[in-house]
Amino acid sequence: MTFKRTLTMVRLALATALVATAANSAAQTYPTGPIRMVVGFPPGGGVDLAARLIATGMSKVLGQTIVIENRAGAGGSIGALAVAKAQPDGYTILMGNTGSLTINPFVTPGQSVRTLNDFEPVALVSSSPLAIVAKNTLPVQNMSEFVKLAKSAPDKYTFGTGGSGSISHLAIDLLKLETGIKLLHVPYKGGSPAIQDLLANQVDIVIDGVPLAAPLVLDGRIKGLAVTSKDRSTVLPKVPTLVESGFPNIVISAWYGIVVPKGTPSHVVDALNRAVNISLKDPEMQKKFVQQGSSVAGGTPAEFGAYLQNELNRWEKAVKASGMKAQ
Repeated sequence: MTFKRTLTMVRLALATALVATAANSAAQTYPTGPIRMVVGFPPGGGVDLAARLIATGMSKVLGQTIVIENRAGAGGSIGALAVAKAQPDGYTILMGNTGSLTINPFVTPGQSVRTLNDFEPVALVSSSPLAIVAKNTLPVQNMSEFVKLAKSAPDKYTFGTGGSGSISHLAIDLLKLETGIKLLHVPYKGGSPAIQDLLANQVDIVIDGVPLAAPLVLDGRIKGLAVTSKDRSTVLPKVPTLVESGFPNIVISAWYGIVVPKGTPSHVVDALNRAVNISLKDPEMQKKFVQQGSSVAGGTPAEFGAYLQNELNRWEKAVKASGMKAQ
C-alpha cells in the first residue's frame, strides 16, 4: 500500500469520525433553547388542553420550556401550514388533530397540509370521544328527541363546530346523512368559541371533544345529548352514546398527535418522541388526561406514521360519503 493511499484512507476515517462525533453531539445537546408548540385552535379547546398537558411533561424531560402558540383558523389548517413551512430543526412543532391532519386535506385540498409529505410523525398523544351538547333552552333531552325536533323544522336549528372541515363538522354531516335531518352549520375558529355561543344561546347544539364539554355538562350549564364513543365516557356516565341512541354507524374518536416539519433530523424526532412517551407513563399525567375524558397513547414515530396513513384512508372515504364541503 502506497503512502498516498494510506494517507487518503486515514483522512476518510477521520472525516467519518468527525461526522459521527458531530451527530452524537447534536443528539446530546438538543434542545438548547425553548420549543414552540403550535396549536391551530384557540385556548381552552380540546387540542389546546391536550397540548398544554403534554407540553408540561415534555418540558421536564427535555429540560427546556415548551411555549404554546395558538394560531387559530380554517379548522386548524392555518397553524398546520405555518409549521409545515417552519425550519426543520425541532424548535417549531405542531400539536395536530384528526381534522387538521386527516380530514382537512380532503375538504380543502390546496389550502391544507399534505400530511405525510409535509411532516415527520413524532407521536400519538391521546384520544377522546366527541360530545354532542345542547343549550338548556332547547326542548330535548337526548339525540332521538333532537332528531325528531330537527325533522319537524328543516334548516331551523343550528350546530356549531370548531371549524369547517373539523372532525365535529364531519360527525354531524354523517349524522345528517344517516337521519335525513337538515341543520345549519355555524363554523368557529375552535371549539371554545362555539361553546361560548352555545352558553349565550346563539346556536342550538355544539359537537366537540369531551374534555371541553364535560365540565359544563356536569355543572348543568348545558345538556349532554350523546357521546360518539362505543362505550359511555367515564367522565359523563349519564350521557348515552350515539350507538345507544339508535345510530350504531357513528362511532368516532378525536385524537391529538405531534408532528414536525419534513426533514427534521431523526435524532430530534427521537428526542421529542422519547419526551412524549416518558411523560405519558407518568401516573399523574395519565390521571390528568383521564379526568378530561381522554386516554393516553404514545408509541414510536413509525407507529404514528402508520396510524396517520390509516386515518387518511378512513376519512377520505367518509368525506366522500358525506359530501362535506368547506364553508
